Amino acid sequence: MATHGTDYWDALAGAWQESPRQVLWSAHWDEVHTALLARWLPPTRVGRVLKTDVWDEVSGEGFYPLLAARAEYVVGMDVSVVALRGARSRYPAFRLLAADARRLPFGDGAFAAVVSASTLDHFESLADLIAALSELRRVLRVGGQLLVTLDNLANPVVALRNRLPFSLLHRVGIVPYYVGATCGPGSLRRLLVGLGFEVVELTAIMHSPRALAIAAAAVLERRAGPRLQRRFSRWLMAPERLANLPTRFLTGYFVAVRAVRRS
Repeated sequence: MATHGTDYWDALAGAWQESPRQVLWSAHWDEVHTALLARWLPPTRVGRVLKTDVWDEVSGEGFYPLLAARAEYVVGMDVSVVALRGARSRYPAFRLLAADARRLPFGDGAFAAVVSASTLDHFESLADLIAALSELRRVLRVGGQLLVTLDNLANPVVALRNRLPFSLLHRVGIVPYYVGATCGPGSLRRLLVGLGFEVVELTAIMHSPRALAIAAAAVLERRAGPRLQRRFSRWLMAPERLANLPTRFLTGYFVAVRAVRRS
């Protein structure tokens, strides 16, 4: 994760590990992203892959199993040492280190692919997000793939949320942790092209009505049995078909991009 200081993210990661929450919703997040990555990553093993945070492996199973099957090896990073410990306890073979996406401790062209799932939308400014994208370009080899998801500013709900004070949203329980600057599909495309990427595919994911779905998932986690929970998980996947419509950027809560470094 990024910004708000390492102490903030350490405390958050510790709290989530001591008292797991949003388990069903995290499983849905993992399922959507794993399906996307399975489609976007080459079927044969690529070289080294960088994952820009390990929150997914702290809050659920995450994507590490898929990445490990598609890469020579996977490096995971996070600003939170507590999150890194949690990920290592789940996946002992996961190569992990503490790092900030804006200042990466890797050489130029070190990775064949970078996977960044909602890491870069936790900075306080768009300038920080751009700095992180620039660093990700640097550590990618020419021809390497950048796979990124971000809060989708073209979604009216996300746009409204980002205009309201985080302290208010957090106090009333709408957002469980800090969310920061982000962009919509058009501005993301322009940023990437300006940094020397070719945008191969741009889409939107996570189309279920977020607040309602998370609230329903929380109730089912406490009161429903495995059968009903599995049925609910299938229901959550149904709106992902909206990604095929021209209105996908209005309904998807996250923008997803596959880009290739060309220079």
